[in-house]
Amino acid sequence: MNAAAETPQAPLGDLIARLSALHPKKIDLTLDRIERLLARLGHPEAMLAPVIHVAGTNGKGSTVAYLRAILEAAGLRVHTYTSPYLVRINESFRIGQVGGGRLATDEELCEAFAHCEAVNAGAPITFFEAKTAAAFHLFAQHPADVVLLEVGLGGRLDATNVVASPLASVLTPISMDHMDFLGPTLTSIAGEKAAIIKRGVPVVCGEQMAEAMDEIEQEARRMRAPMHVAGQQWHVGVEHGRLVYQDERGLMDLAAPKLFGRHQFDNAGLAIATLRAIDRLKIPHRAYEAGIVNAEWPARMQRLSSGALIALGPQGSEIWLDGGHNAEGGRVAATALGDLEERVSRPLVVIAGMMANKDASAFLTNFAGLTRHIIAVPIPDQDNAMPPERLADAARALGMRVEIARGVEAALCGIARLAYEVSPRILITGSLYLAGHVLAINGTPPS
Repeated sequence: MNAAAETPQAPLGDLIARLSALHPKKIDLTLDRIERLLARLGHPEAMLAPVIHVAGTNGKGSTVAYLRAILEAAGLRVHTYTSPYLVRINESFRIGQVGGGRLATDEELCEAFAHCEAVNAGAPITFFEAKTAAAFHLFAQHPADVVLLEVGLGGRLDATNVVASPLASVLTPISMDHMDFLGPTLTSIAGEKAAIIKRGVPVVCGEQMAEAMDEIEQEARRMRAPMHVAGQQWHVGVEHGRLVYQDERGLMDLAAPKLFGRHQFDNAGLAIATLRAIDRLKIPHRAYEAGIVNAEWPARMQRLSSGALIALGPQGSEIWLDGGHNAEGGRVAATALGDLEERVSRPLVVIAGMMANKDASAFLTNFAGLTRHIIAVPIPDQDNAMPPERLADAARALGMRVEIARGVEAALCGIARLAYEVSPRILITGSLYLAGHVLAINGTPPS
């Protein structure tokens, strides 16, 4: 863990507050403001190491984690920019080094944010735009071999979509989410995300629903970008518990990912396909093997095996944390829970908290066949959090038994007071903001 980044210093918090106050909206999609600031900064985005750009609805973070782990296992220096962070803003900025990267320190972030603030000179800009400009400024100062760039929201007007010619444009599975910003249909959402495709740059695509694939293929044809699509140019599957990947260059038999859930085989396959689609990268087999096994990404079906929360639940219980917050995220978490149930049967309790702009019914319906016990909790310090009463109403409409607790700790204590013949399996889910809160109070922040 990077000790210097554990507790943000006051100057960093002050900078974040000032930059957050420069625009009345948290999200206001356009490229005008970021392009203006980058020009004033001397175009640091043009000084970056070669970029791999990743968009999609679910699986972006895990795919980036596999990409980073494989590239680092090959001995490369990898800068990584991801969002949102869970506990500390430092998590969004990883500086590449030989032997493995590190989180940016508070001091480095203070310098980058202060420089962007001074150059911006009070002009309107959203915090995410300022944060992205700070990442480019910071990364341009440190040599690297590859930059991994995760889209924040959408693609076409996302602040990351200023890189002119990346090594590859990667699209994870696209589903319904953020309809208030990206449009009301899967077609409109896919169109926004496919807009990261650049002329002549390889497009590496996970499995998609038909409407989404139509939009991606149309944009790829328009940009004359070669396509590498799951189930067409490459295939990934599970055989005897191992990951088997195949494309026109051959077959790879690899150990299973450490990240839990069958969807992680798909995410790992997408990362492998991406690196094999980039001719200039020569990644040895051993790096693929090591990267798939060692990749970590918190709050994605993460089992909490230590920390302050463990003692609050029933003795011998399992506590899992997943930041899924839309229908598809609920589906993959429920599938993972089904796999766990087949291995070792336990009663399941779901502790859920969601943001107000999410579809609670579409998310919770995935768990209706696995549990009848839902505990709705608030998400602390989030103005747009869904009231637990509203979440509870959605669960009741699905025929679930519902309780409301004042927080995750109270929910765990309540479960501990119940009589179970077999210690339960507990899933805390519904929001990355809730997941970050859980990691913070558990004392196990990402590093």
